[in-house]
Amino acid sequence: MDMLNRINDLLTDQLGEFGPLIAVGILGMFMILLTLPLLLNQPEDPLKKLKRDTEAASKQKSKKDQLRQRGNNQKLERFATFLEPKDAEELSAMQLTLRQAGYQSKDAVRFFHFSQFALGILGLFAGFLYVLSLGGAGELSSQQLVIYVVGPGAVGYLAPKYWVTRRVATRKEEITSGFPDALDMLLVCVEAGQSLDQSIVRVAKELHASYPALADEFEIVAYEMKAGKDKDRVLRDMATRCAVQDVSSFVTVLIQSATFGTSIAEALRVYAGEMRDKRVMRAEEAANKLPTKMTLATMMLTVPPLLIILVGPSVGGIMDLSNMSN
Repeated sequence: MDMLNRINDLLTDQLGEFGPLIAVGILGMFMILLTLPLLLNQPEDPLKKLKRDTEAASKQKSKKDQLRQRGNNQKLERFATFLEPKDAEELSAMQLTLRQAGYQSKDAVRFFHFSQFALGILGLFAGFLYVLSLGGAGELSSQQLVIYVVGPGAVGYLAPKYWVTRRVATRKEEITSGFPDALDMLLVCVEAGQSLDQSIVRVAKELHASYPALADEFEIVAYEMKAGKDKDRVLRDMATRCAVQDVSSFVTVLIQSATFGTSIAEALRVYAGEMRDKRVMRAEEAANKLPTKMTLATMMLTVPPLLIILVGPSVGGIMDLSNMSN
């Protein structure tokens, strides 16, 4: 007990009032960082390995199950309970958000939550180091201590979510910008005699250099159609992944054209013309907004130098007259 009291007094003298709390926090983070590599590198259960080898040897697994399990991260599979939402609706919503951001991997949700956890721990550790670099918590209030320690951890935890949100917005803008060109190319391919499936494959190949996000979406559509998935369902899934109104309208046009038996080329020609007009209208809208956005910058960069040039000599003359009168 005397030793604990002496350690407590030493930490209080060196680190301030919250010295024991800081020491316990640093020790806890050190134990977590020490335990994570051991958990990730722990050997596989021999019973699970034997069961997997037996099933592989007897070929009891179907080809569909093998394709589903291919590409999964086995290390993250062990922590799926902690790295995936338990609610099915929340998990589906998170998967859809990550797909809209361009992350199509099966382990995208696990990597997202793992990055939140890891960056949050690193942020807390950086906050503790910053507090220690300031000489401890003796000169800091409790509010400042919480801000300096918890603030970096909160920033690290929220950084992946902010990154995904920005990626979704950027990807939507790229798809919106490249969609009129994709429609024109799709119309040319269809009118040249190719089927809709072949046209989608060709458009996906040609768009990789200029609009990779849109090209990836068309590639997914082509692969799903080749796999035998229903065409209407494939197109609706594309509209859901893109989350762009132009793509949703395009999907509706194709589905209605196939349902009523009208010409796909004619429908594409009309809709492509509308998309070109819409792109021109968006460019004109952005050009009309530009003068308003430049007004504040123009005033800030022009008015102060103009005032200095015009009023500066007068202010100097007034100051000289006041000095002479004195």
